[in-house]
Amino acid sequence: MRLSRRLSGAAAFVLSGLLAAVMSLTSAQPAQAGQTGLRAADPSVLRVGGTYIAVQSTGGGIVVRQAASTAGLASAPARQVWSDTRGRGEVWAPEIVRDGGRYYIYFSAGAGAAHRMYVISSATPDSGYTAETKLALPDDKWAIDGTLFTFGGQRWLVWSGWAGDTNVEQNLYIARMSSPTTPAGARYIISQPREGWERVVGNPFINEAPEAIKDPNGQLHIVYSANGSWSDQYCLADLRLRAGGDPTYVWDWYKSNGCLFGSNAATMMRGWDPTLYVNGPGHHTFVLLDGDIATSPPAGPTFPLMFHAVPKGTPYTWENRYWYTGTFCWWGSTTYSRANVPGPNTDTGWSLKFFE
Repeated sequence: MRLSRRLSGAAAFVLSGLLAAVMSLTSAQPAQAGQTGLRAADPSVLRVGGTYIAVQSTGGGIVVRQAASTAGLASAPARQVWSDTRGRGEVWAPEIVRDGGRYYIYFSAGAGAAHRMYVISSATPDSGYTAETKLALPDDKWAIDGTLFTFGGQRWLVWSGWAGDTNVEQNLYIARMSSPTTPAGARYIISQPREGWERVVGNPFINEAPEAIKDPNGQLHIVYSANGSWSDQYCLADLRLRAGGDPTYVWDWYKSNGCLFGSNAATMMRGWDPTLYVNGPGHHTFVLLDGDIATSPPAGPTFPLMFHAVPKGTPYTWENRYWYTGTFCWWGSTTYSRANVPGPNTDTGWSLKFFE
């Protein structure tokens, strides 16, 4: 757990509060930081009142856990809320969302090129879910890691998918939703894995696991995972929508110039340090009140985060991934730069710091 060596990006940042939080965490954490006992991938967690609710795929089904803390989720009872009785196939990366007081779980199911997004819903978090409904996403292409959020008075779905019918690369797409279960209009690409630091491991090259959050200025961010999840090069990066930008216009999005949370120094954005205790951190979840980005935290303190990773000193395999608790905070006056594209070459605003 380390702060940036450069403090010039910390405008409007309450440094003393962050230092106190970091020192407290450093003294309290064991050698493996926030490693939980849950040997699994792709955490999705939200907070409702004082209860933390997590969803997880387990061999042809989906379970929900509830606990009084993120650390307590691993030992909480797992209640089965959906089973693949129709032979949908591999069940990946469920995401739990709360909209209008109702719970929605989005997940991908299928085999190979057949993976598509599905949704189930219930009035309660751990029982009473409907049968699965396939989302009628525009173009009906391979799709995983979908999640719903509201921004600018509009519901949106963001996911990782293919442009066509072959596995060349995984891009991030966004579409408007007229309801939590009904897409409206076209899909729009917002990110492709075209930067050198997100093409260290590929075939295919990957942008996946997008998660929305709103910064203290009200600007939208999509934090996503880059590089292959089968490699310790897996990391988190950021897309920041320019102030007043259109979420459907790719050139209104500015990408961080490197990983913001990763274990390899060569791919980190300048001023961001690699992890101390884990390899390949990725597929995270911002633990927000009601899962609502309107409750995104302000500048200053640190806030809860969960992600999966492999402990350092352990072979990097999918089977060795654990859920981890961590924290994040906003980091001000950070410039993302680009070249040879429409629009200004730089955009300055909030970025994020992640802590194990």
